[in-house]
Amino acid sequence: MSAGVAYTVTLRCQIENRPGMLGRLTTTIGEVGGDIGAIDIVRAERNTLIRDITVRVQDEDHGERLVAEINGVPGVTVIQVSDRVFLTHLGGKLAVQSRVPLKTRDDLSLAYTPGVARVCRAIADDPDKVYTLTWKRNSVAVVSDGSAILGLGNLGPEAAMPVMEGKAILFKELADVDAVPICLRSQDPDLIVQTVEQLAPTFGGINLEDIAAPSCFVVEGQLHERLDIPVMHDDQHGTAVVVLAALRNALFVAGKHLGNVRAVVNGVGAAGTAIIRALLEAGIGEVTAVDRHGIIRAGDDALQTPMQRIVASQTNREGRSGSLASALAGADVFIGVSRGNILSAEMVQSMAQDPVVFALANPIPEGDPEMLRQYCRVVATGRSDQPNQINNVLSFPGIFRGALDVHARQMTSGMRLAAAEALAGVIGPDEVTEEYIIPSVFNRAVVPAIAAAVAEAAIAEGVARRSHLPG
Repeated sequence: MSAGVAYTVTLRCQIENRPGMLGRLTTTIGEVGGDIGAIDIVRAERNTLIRDITVRVQDEDHGERLVAEINGVPGVTVIQVSDRVFLTHLGGKLAVQSRVPLKTRDDLSLAYTPGVARVCRAIADDPDKVYTLTWKRNSVAVVSDGSAILGLGNLGPEAAMPVMEGKAILFKELADVDAVPICLRSQDPDLIVQTVEQLAPTFGGINLEDIAAPSCFVVEGQLHERLDIPVMHDDQHGTAVVVLAALRNALFVAGKHLGNVRAVVNGVGAAGTAIIRALLEAGIGEVTAVDRHGIIRAGDDALQTPMQRIVASQTNREGRSGSLASALAGADVFIGVSRGNILSAEMVQSMAQDPVVFALANPIPEGDPEMLRQYCRVVATGRSDQPNQINNVLSFPGIFRGALDVHARQMTSGMRLAAAEALAGVIGPDEVTEEYIIPSVFNRAVVPAIAAAVAEAAIAEGVARRSHLPG
């Protein structure tokens, strides 16, 4: 399998201008396992040629080995290596673009002084006009403290910026939401809450991102109580919405009903906790939660975080104990958000007939997908190179689009459940199969479907400032 564009390099090579040199170079690239994508002449001279060769490689180490081998070919020198990922990020991925002209004195007087003073007074007299006279109605702050960046860990606020910029691009491209990355230096939950509280008047919603547990629970909970705009920690609820949507379709394929199944959730951090809450709110039959100590049970307070104690009080009604293997015996569903390579064939075979397994650890799933498909009715992972990718990109753009459309005051569980139902419904009953339980992130029906469902739920629950959908 060839690597994706995430590991594509462009090698600028100086090559002696004589017959056979290009063939020798391409042969070397092939022997090292590189996959050539393009070859271009940059400059031709009497004795040398400068060529750009784009090559897909497995990872950074593979790229370095490739360069070393090429430099070992007589008459060939690699003079520059360009990584397409870094080239994409040069100068950042965002810019500000004006929505009004500014070419004459008249334009200036309308956009700024003196005309803007009238708009300021209008908002002061009626604060709700901020939604029609500023960008608040279409803006989201993407806030992180850099404490849990992707799967990389606590790298700090500067290192979080590329992810937050990427999130902002997804908001704009998929849902036409203007998003601003805000990376905070402090990782103190109280200070984060105070800072976001002071920033909130500028935005119509707050998307919390890459904030580690347990701080993320504190930050989201306090902001939800203090602010009059929707707040959502995407690592928790965005993932949970997609999991719930995919599970509904997977159970349809398996001929089972959510209210009659037992799910094992392995990993009770931010994502795992939100998934468990979503499953319970959706009416699942039973949940068995598992962490590194085994099945989470009420009463084991010394081994549990405060949030895990809440989970323990709401799950495992059968009083099971023991390891992950014990939890899986007879279970209908496995959802993993922990670490790779923990499922054996024997463990999966102990599950109920036609089991559903979501092995979502990245980059290595909890079990080998090929092995899992031998024993499971439906398998999903977090990987883009496997069928049924569970990706929170499917949820957060539409959720915030819908919340912004009705100027929502809060983000509720009802709005998230509506999002999951809408996402599942993008695939019709006659289209759902074992390898198609969730739509592509590029399916343009996803955002409008979720947005409409979320907006309607907000209106029904009384948390919307608008009583009808726009348009």
